[in-house]
Amino acid sequence: MKHRIVVLGAGYAGAYAAGSLARRLSPRDTEISVVNAAPHFVQRMRLAQLAAGREIEAPKLADVFAGTGIRLRLARVTAIDPERRTATLAGADGGELGYDTLVYALGSRVADHGVPGVAEHAFDVAARPSALRLRERLDSLEGRGEGGSVLVVGDGLTGIETATEIAESRPGLSVALVARGELAARLSAGARGHLRRACDRLGITVLEHTSVEAVEATRVLCADGTALASDATVWTAGFAVAPIAAAGGLEVTATGRIVVDRTMRSLSHPNVYAIGDGVHAIGDNGRPLPMSCASAGCTGRQAIEAIVGRLTGREVPLTKLVYTYNHISLGRRDGILQPVDDEGRAKPNHAGGRKAARIKSGILRMALWAAAHPTFGLPKRRHRLACARPSEDLAAAADQGTHPRVQPISSGPPVSGR
Repeated sequence: MKHRIVVLGAGYAGAYAAGSLARRLSPRDTEISVVNAAPHFVQRMRLAQLAAGREIEAPKLADVFAGTGIRLRLARVTAIDPERRTATLAGADGGELGYDTLVYALGSRVADHGVPGVAEHAFDVAARPSALRLRERLDSLEGRGEGGSVLVVGDGLTGIETATEIAESRPGLSVALVARGELAARLSAGARGHLRRACDRLGITVLEHTSVEAVEATRVLCADGTALASDATVWTAGFAVAPIAAAGGLEVTATGRIVVDRTMRSLSHPNVYAIGDGVHAIGDNGRPLPMSCASAGCTGRQAIEAIVGRLTGREVPLTKLVYTYNHISLGRRDGILQPVDDEGRAKPNHAGGRKAARIKSGILRMALWAAAHPTFGLPKRRHRLACARPSEDLAAAADQGTHPRVQPISSGPPVSGR
């Protein structure tokens, strides 16, 4: 009987993991399935561009996985049962799906932090449908011929990129960026100065030390009692994970992220691996990795090495778990490249302008290419499983230390921050 590997989610982390496992494990021993709610690969790092009016590629997952041997299930994950080793799916390919090894890569969604009105009245760029919904709203505002006001709440990387993209692409709209404290306080002084100059150039109004307490249809209410008019409020004030892992009984943090060991394997259920935004992984600096595309890359690489190593009886390499840069787009022709230290704090130096924009553009192109070619370089001969024992015996052997050994190795730099 083949070892069933199921990957939940086909974003950057999930698509990469599925393709890499298909590239390295023999199809005579393994069966790989990918579950994703949307039929297309979503370039999440470019959804602000999509909302602003730019066209971005969205390859069909059926085409992405064609010829790889990977089975695609277009469905929404509603539950997992790690004791029975099943995932419950809803949608076109719904039903119950069994697994021997599970890779949890369901990502994250917008966190409303309990602020009233966010779900009913705010827009976001956390998913393709919501980004297109915002795009339609911006189109309608421009279509009135009277302009309109756009209020972006949250000055993290997503908020900064969203505000600058909209302001550059739609100069007829009035754009404001709301920061709870000082604008982009996590950046270096030089990078903050560069950002302020970019906001001035693009006509973005920056509202610092402003806390939003409620969102209404045409305004937001602030903690100091003021009301800010808004024809389109874009909520970018953080991300959260779905409660699926916690509801399934996996060990999770207070925020619902799966707790794992150094190889991305669940501490409570060794047949489950977690990667991307849904994992609570400790980086090489001893601090939890942030939710980011960079973290998706390094946690995905580590999980792949661990799964291949344990199933084939080889050493499990320890890949680098590092977060070294923040890459921020400020429209099409400007950007910021901000190095960070081992404590996650911004280093004094930064790169800005067209060079930083070109670097970020290159990262986006490489990320899309890697996701759209998941088994590039597919070898003619792939690894066989260590033996024909049931999967639970393989996992038990790994737990007892009979195989495989763990060996540190180096890996490439992370892809990008959020």
